[in-house]
Formats: sequence, C-alpha cells, structure tokens
Amino acid sequence: MARRSWLVPAAVAAGLLPLAKLAFDGATGGLGANPIQALLDRLGFWTLAMLTATLAAGPLNAQLGLAWPLRIRRALGLLTFGYATLHLVTYAGVDQALDLRAILADVVKRPFITVGFATFLVLLPLALTSTDAGVRRLGFRRWKRLHRLAYLAALGGVVHFIWRVKADLRQPVLFAVALGLLLLARLLPRRPAARTAGRAPRPRPGGEGGAAVGDTRPAG
Repeated sequence: MARRSWLVPAAVAAGLLPLAKLAFDGATGGLGANPIQALLDRLGFWTLAMLTATLAAGPLNAQLGLAWPLRIRRALGLLTFGYATLHLVTYAGVDQALDLRAILADVVKRPFITVGFATFLVLLPLALTSTDAGVRRLGFRRWKRLHRLAYLAALGGVVHFIWRVKADLRQPVLFAVALGLLLLARLLPRRPAARTAGRAPRPRPGGEGGAAVGDTRPAG
C-alpha cells in the first residue's frame, strides 16, 4: 500500500492540469473570441472525460486484474463533480449572470439545458455519499445501488453534449462509444485473477480503496 501512496495525489494533480491550462488561457487571452463558450465547452468535455475514467476503473479491474484504478476512483469521481460544478457555475453565474428567470426559462425551453441540469442532480448525491461515512450510513448494498446512477449521469452527459454541439458530433460520439464499451464490459464474466489479487480492499475509513462517485462494484 505504501509503495503506491503517490497514486491518489498523482491522479488529482493530473486531473487538475486541464483546469490549470484553462486558467492560463483565460489569463492570456487564449480562449478565443467567445471565452464563455470556450469555458463551457472545455469544462463540459473534462467532466465527461473524468466520469468516463471513473467508470473505467471497475472494468479494468474485472477484466485485466488491475487494482490501481480502484485506488484512484474516488479522486476521479470527485474531480468529475468538481468539473461539473464549475461547468454549471460558469453557465449560471457568468453566462446568465445569475438571472434566475432566464435560467429557469432555459431549463424549461431548451432540452440540452434540461438534461444538463438533470445530470448534475444525479451526480450530486453521488458526490455527497462518496466518503467512507456515506458508505457506513447507507450500508454497502444500498450505497452500491445508488452509485450505479453514475452510468445514468454519463448517458445524460453524452446526450447533453450531442444536443449542445449539434453539428460536430465527433467528441460526443467517442464518449458514447466509450460508455457503451464500459457497459458491455460489465456484462462479461470477471477474470479469475480479478477475483483475488486484483481487487482492492472494501471501503474503510481513511483507506485508498474507499468510496467514489461511480463505484458500482465491491472493492473487496
């Protein structure tokens, strides 16, 4: 365990690099003629990228016997929620200047905004229960069922992305394919090695194998 204590800090540092690049581009005029649009696009992209990486941890363990993705899954899940929150705050606070009437009108009249808000609401309870205390409070089985909603959030994110870009569908289609492959991987039998040595310990207080947004397989 000690030999891999660097995994979570490294995952967090890597996950924050796109945000650092975004801040740098914002400070140096690198966001183009429509910086708000660029902010929304990049934050939305990285939300889906982090969520996809979070969901990949279980199949990587089950099919390839890799334990280390499980150890960074919580960090990736919380990064997902962080990027999703920044995406929402940029829309509501910057693009709409906290005009609640305009925001509500968008939610009602524009389907991609409706799906985006619904997806954020799906992610919210996953983030709030991503701690070891959340696992204990809900019980592991109920917590596990709740965190299967991460796949629904990923589907909502893909739909939101497709409806938002409309024309250039290359990126959202790639995310859709990745999500489909992850769902397919869950239907396959686990490799025998993944049932023993390849599995991380069950969530426990302070442990690296703890809870995460998108945790849907037992970790031990």
